[in-house]
Amino acid sequence: MRRIRAGATGAVALSLALAATACGGGSATGGGSNDSPKTLTYWASNQGASIAVDQRVLGPELDKFQKQTGIKVKLEVVPWSDLLNRILTATTSGQGPDVLNIGNTWSASLQATGALLPWDAENLAKIGGKDRFAAAALDSTGVRGKDPAAIPLYSMAYALYYNKKIFADAGISQPPATWGELVADGKKIDARGKAALGAEGANPSENIHHVFVFAQQRGAAFFTPDGKPDFTAPQVVDAVKSYVDLMATDKAIPTGDAEYAQNQSVSDFAKGRQAMLLWQSAASNLTSQGMSADSYGIAPVPVISGTPGSGTQVDSAFMGINLAVFKNTHNLDGATRFVRFMTSDAEQKILNKAYSSIPPVTSAQADAAFATPADTVLKSTLSASAAAMPQVPSESQFETTVGTAVKNLFADAAAGRAVTTGSVKAELEKAQQQMPAA
Repeated sequence: MRRIRAGATGAVALSLALAATACGGGSATGGGSNDSPKTLTYWASNQGASIAVDQRVLGPELDKFQKQTGIKVKLEVVPWSDLLNRILTATTSGQGPDVLNIGNTWSASLQATGALLPWDAENLAKIGGKDRFAAAALDSTGVRGKDPAAIPLYSMAYALYYNKKIFADAGISQPPATWGELVADGKKIDARGKAALGAEGANPSENIHHVFVFAQQRGAAFFTPDGKPDFTAPQVVDAVKSYVDLMATDKAIPTGDAEYAQNQSVSDFAKGRQAMLLWQSAASNLTSQGMSADSYGIAPVPVISGTPGSGTQVDSAFMGINLAVFKNTHNLDGATRFVRFMTSDAEQKILNKAYSSIPPVTSAQADAAFATPADTVLKSTLSASAAAMPQVPSESQFETTVGTAVKNLFADAAAGRAVTTGSVKAELEKAQQQMPAA
């Protein structure tokens, strides 16, 4: 899931949505303000460098779908800062689209509202069956043991992007494989007058993705096996502190990045202001900002020691975008045909190539178009060292509350206030108190 910044209103709205017993999308007269089998409304998430880029990518494909089926798709690209709240409002008001993109980490939360079409065996058969999709991608489509609430559309993983020239100028011959190496390299880079590592310190979503990985590498979890929040366990506190310490004590992340929330760290990297970037499938974003593909390298996200893998060697959340249908759409046949079209091999190759993501449809993923060095790193991460974010109904509140706690801690670090085990635990206690009781 890419770069959301849903605020506290998202958590409130979701609580209301969960109280609704099965609100659906679509208007009273049919899916997303239209009742015509020849029209669909589609909310797409902002995947490209701008909404205009997404419109250019998606427009020709939607025209193609119309030519094939006679169904016109009314497209709206929704910014990540608005998407979750827009969806939650739609689940309670009944004023939603027919089809929409959701961040895969929200799947269980939105599944709990009862608003999304369950993809049971009958519905899956209409789009070619469950076996077309990578098993790891299906792990982020809702609560395990229940029918998926959405269908995988784009798969993404975090990687370490590094500027080859800055590394060479600092006498660094290879990208860091461990956090200790990254901090040591950062000191060499800083001595050359460049920033070492960028971060979106004011972006709760980016924060939560990184501290999730830091927790995995310490054998920690933010939830108990029965789904209760457990944000203040010693290993969780240590994970959050270790991430913030990249700014507070290690000085690898510039203090100015504590205010970044609009992908400024990506721009800094693209413009040669910083040496390293931890980001999801960033190639198309960097290209759109004028950075040539041969000027940077890509490597796995560092681990504490050793090499990426499972368990404590996890180095990325399994990120991605899922495609969902509001179950009270009055054009279910058209919506299902659209999902089949978007997950067809041909469209998977076109769309995932445009967004530098990896197709969750395995037959498309095997195409030569996804054999670049960057794709090889991402595919390896997705298959061997990425873990699904917690698939619990309160996941979206978890992202907001803990991500905001990390934002507050970055602000402390930037202001010169001490970030201690006690202050980290206090922020996480505050976050846990904001979680639903059940």
